[in-house]
Amino acid sequence: MINRCLVLEVILWLGFVLISCGRNERGNGDLIYWSANNPEEMLFAQNRIKIWNKNNPIHPITFQPVPEGSSSEEIILASVVGKTTPDIYANMWQGDVEDYALAGVLVPLDTLDGFLPFLRARCSDFVIREITSSDGHIYQIPWKANPIMMLYNPLMFSKAGFTSAPRSYDEFLTVAKEMTLDRDQNGYTDQWMGTTEVAAIWWQRFFNFLPLYIAASGGAPLVENGKAVFDNQHSVEVFEFLQEIYRNGYFPKEQAKSQSDPFLTGGIAVKFTGPWDIMQLNRFKNDSIQYDFATMPVPNSDDTLPYTYCDPKNIVIFRSCSKPEIAWKFLQTMISEDADLEFLQLSQQLPRRKDLSENTKFIQYFDENPTLKPFQRQSAHLRGMDSSPYMKEVLDLISQEYELCVVYDKKTAEQAVKDAAQAVNLLYLD
Repeated sequence: MINRCLVLEVILWLGFVLISCGRNERGNGDLIYWSANNPEEMLFAQNRIKIWNKNNPIHPITFQPVPEGSSSEEIILASVVGKTTPDIYANMWQGDVEDYALAGVLVPLDTLDGFLPFLRARCSDFVIREITSSDGHIYQIPWKANPIMMLYNPLMFSKAGFTSAPRSYDEFLTVAKEMTLDRDQNGYTDQWMGTTEVAAIWWQRFFNFLPLYIAASGGAPLVENGKAVFDNQHSVEVFEFLQEIYRNGYFPKEQAKSQSDPFLTGGIAVKFTGPWDIMQLNRFKNDSIQYDFATMPVPNSDDTLPYTYCDPKNIVIFRSCSKPEIAWKFLQTMISEDADLEFLQLSQQLPRRKDLSENTKFIQYFDENPTLKPFQRQSAHLRGMDSSPYMKEVLDLISQEYELCVVYDKKTAEQAVKDAAQAVNLLYLD
């Protein structure tokens, strides 16, 4: 069933989608393809569809960006309810797939000819297990990833007496203390160690709790077999680490509403973010801003490369598609080796494939674009979202305890994690 907690959102957004999407504008027999609505992905989609349509005139694809809204997740949910889904959607958050699979609105892709051999050639066994639904079928194609890493300013670190990025929590807190020594009588500073969103919004945990938990736990899930499995020492250590950051004023508690990027203005030395920031950094930074990327901090540092959250967006075919076999044939051209390289070049988002560090085409690209090499190294240690229903609600419940414990210091980390896990377990009672 579709998430119960999203029913009100559906009602609110259904009217919008019915007006905005209406009936999909397609030619006679065309398949509709929706992409994300950022310029790079739209250009990529248009390029690949143009090639397909030239070579396959009797099975044309019509391109449309996902309609505008507060989030693509809300738009696609409303389109499902309003029966205005595209045939192919290439911006599906991995955490939503199980809900739609249980609702019966997605094509089980493993029933399509050649899908499983193609998937095994592209993805590791770890990724395939991660995306396999509870009924044993696979409803999504792993496509793109944006690994969350630690962006930092080496120049600011050097001025504070540090020559490398911190790897452990203790190292991070030591650097943070030095970075924020210069405060006024009210405890305010013009320079923070970093910043991350404090609001209790589910997707904001992608940039603090979730990648830190995945790094600390070696890629462990939040939910498994209908039960919270994050009630453990890893979550407690992450909450304690972040609580210490806010308790000592190393990060500001204000919500991030500024129009300017504090990293670009030199107001912070660290930011947990993905490769999408590189284009903006290169375009707007001045000589005082240097940058590099490092792995997420972990409780105890060693030489092991930690995992991180990869913010995956995947491809699905809706059951409303009249020609799923044709849709799959098109998708094989869109996620081929050459197409993945083109996508990487245009967007600087990583294809979620297992050979980014072995395939000579990708090696050459990363060698020519060294700022992306940390993400290339990280690509072998990525974790997506659990194949369980209610993942938005899970992250919402964690966010509520995050706000109480981490930001406002109203609970111990142990109690906050325990309370979040108990609340999550209630989601799965029925």
